[in-house]
Amino acid sequence: MAFDKKLLDILACPVCKGKLLYQAEAAELVCRFDRLAYPVRDNIPVMLENEARSLSLDELESIKG
Repeated sequence: MAFDKKLLDILACPVCKGKLLYQAEAAELVCRFDRLAYPVRDNIPVMLENEARSLSLDELESIKG
């Protein structure tokens, strides 16, 4: 099941309020600015900073968007 594009348009990073990129293969919403990846569980984004994982520079560079 695909992540809802309309939902992605209204979601923002809870830390910086910036744009998020959906990474389907990892089921994560990524904030490139803060280098954080928020999990999407059962098509529900978990927008809690303490649930996010930090991205390495290599991971960040591999993300298209």
